[in-house]
Amino acid sequence: MASTDGRVPTRYEVDGVNLPGGEARISARGGDIRFDGSGGGAADGDTLPGPADLLAAALAACILKNVERFSKILRFGYRRATIHVSVEREEPPPRIVRARYTLRLDTDEPDARLELLQRNIRKFGTITNTLAAATDLEGEIVAVRTPGGAGSEHALSPP
Repeated sequence: MASTDGRVPTRYEVDGVNLPGGEARISARGGDIRFDGSGGGAADGDTLPGPADLLAAALAACILKNVERFSKILRFGYRRATIHVSVEREEPPPRIVRARYTLRLDTDEPDARLELLQRNIRKFGTITNTLAAATDLEGEIVAVRTPGGAGSEHALSPP
């Protein structure tokens, strides 16, 4: 099915299985992701990630992938990127109502370039766009300056 502008959308497919007792697995592109498919919640002390954890992981992966993507497009230099994502669930009905991220970049790029990266991550990230349309999504980039650079760490929130 074509979109309203005539382009054919990209398709992503996964297969999943859940066995009695909650042993579950998703297969995507030849890799398996084990997850907790039991009826219990995170408060029950699950040892495997549940669906909400996988949603948070998808957001983290989207942002990290876009850091690499835009490092090439924008010629944005970084030595390392790490991210912390937090999602909040409320009920009834059960739903994710908030998602927050802190992206830490070891970089010597100036603040203006960090702001540009943040705008591009938010504008062109598949998962960031999807979650922003469905929930309250906020994030910040924290520049980590290594010795020889500015030697400090400071946060840059989106405009």
